[in-house]
Amino acid sequence: MENGAPEPNVDRPNSARLYDVFLGGSHNTAADRELAERIRQRAPRWSLGAQLNRSFLRCAVRYMASQGIDQFLDLGSGIPTVGNVHEIAAQHNPHSRVVYVDYETIAYNTSRAELADNPNVTILKEDLRDPEAVLNHPETLELLDFSRPVGLLIVGVLLFIGPQDKPGDLVATYRSRLTSGSYLALSQASDDNLPADLQAEIDQVVASYEHADEQLVLRSYEEVAGWFAGTELVEPGIVHYPDWSPAQQALDDYQRSCRYGYVGVGRVP
Repeated sequence: MENGAPEPNVDRPNSARLYDVFLGGSHNTAADRELAERIRQRAPRWSLGAQLNRSFLRCAVRYMASQGIDQFLDLGSGIPTVGNVHEIAAQHNPHSRVVYVDYETIAYNTSRAELADNPNVTILKEDLRDPEAVLNHPETLELLDFSRPVGLLIVGVLLFIGPQDKPGDLVATYRSRLTSGSYLALSQASDDNLPADLQAEIDQVVASYEHADEQLVLRSYEEVAGWFAGTELVEPGIVHYPDWSPAQQALDDYQRSCRYGYVGVGRVP
């Protein structure tokens, strides 16, 4: 996952395009749709988890915006879909600014085209594993003022960052640039304490992603909690995907059973 990622291979499933399939998007290939369908058959709650993960992102942005945050840095932003960060933020403050970051060619090109006429939003084709390149990018420095609170979003991407890339150190580096009153939102897939049926599903998902360009890395609650060091957790703390926002209360029992991972929001004191 390096900066200047190779041009997309339409014959091999791609993690960003798979997420797009699960969210009902159209920026994907036959190979992506074929693998996504196999995953749906073997692990039907995984695609639901993708949708709940996206719902968490929107809920987190709404919460941050309600607390006065008007600038956001979205790492691993993915292919644009309905309810993007800048659209939600603009509902609270039309002058909100957003910097998206993604090294995937399709995510970058699609976003660049869609954002061309919006002076308050940009996307960088950078690797989040190079924080200095992201944080010191001229477009980042033009749009974001790190002397004021920022909403840092790292949602749905760390599960593709291997231990050799030290995700905890990466999160800490980005967090160190945040001033008091900033917020950090994270999500991460996990197989902690799952019932047998969910464990079987996530085992199938991990095996299925062996056929994609990026593989999944599952992590424990303890590791995820460590990423929030230096922040004060917003209620209800670090919880499963369906449980973070009151907006999720309308979920049915099947949707609530999707407990593949953890989400949380922390405030920099």
